[in-house]
Amino acid sequence: MAGSSRIQKIKEYLSKRKFVQRKRIGVLVDGPNMLRKEFKINLKEIRDILSEYGDIKIAKVFLNQYATEKLVEATENQGFEPIVTSGDVDVRMAVEAMELIYNDSIDVLALVTRDADFKAVLAKAMEMGKETIIVGAEPGLSAALKNSADVTIILNDTEEESKEDHEEIIEV
Repeated sequence: MAGSSRIQKIKEYLSKRKFVQRKRIGVLVDGPNMLRKEFKINLKEIRDILSEYGDIKIAKVFLNQYATEKLVEATENQGFEPIVTSGDVDVRMAVEAMELIYNDSIDVLALVTRDADFKAVLAKAMEMGKETIIVGAEPGLSAALKNSADVTIILNDTEEESKEDHEEIIEV
C-alpha cells in the first residue's frame, strides 16, 4: 500500500505542474565583434536572458587566433565552448549556424553579433522553421540584422529608431 500512495502523490504532483516543452536554443557568439571592452558584454547575462526563452542546448563563442588564453578560459568558465579559428570568424560561425538550422534538436537560433553578414543565415533559419533571436549592442548594430530576426535584444540603453517592424525588440 505504501508504494501505491507514493505513486498517487507523484501523480498528483505531476498533474498540478504544467509540463510545457521549452524551446531548445543554440546560441553562437561573434567574439571579435561583441566581446569588446566598450560593450562590457557579460556572457552570464546573455545566458540568463536567453534562458527566459528556453533551454540553451548549444553555446559557442567564436574567437580569432589573437584571443588571449584568459579570454578562452573566461568563455569556458561561463559555460560556452570557445571555438578559436585562424580563418574568418564570420565564415566559421555561419557554417556552425547552418548546422544548427538543420539540427532537429534545436528550435531557436540565437546569434550574438552586430554584423549584417548574418542576415542570410537568419533568413535561412526562418525558412527552415526556426525562431531567431539577435543579441546585439550599439553603436554599430546593423538595422538590416535587427529587421531580420523574430526577437532583437539590444544590450544598452540607446533608444531604438524603429520598433514597429519587429515581432519584439528588447533593450537591456
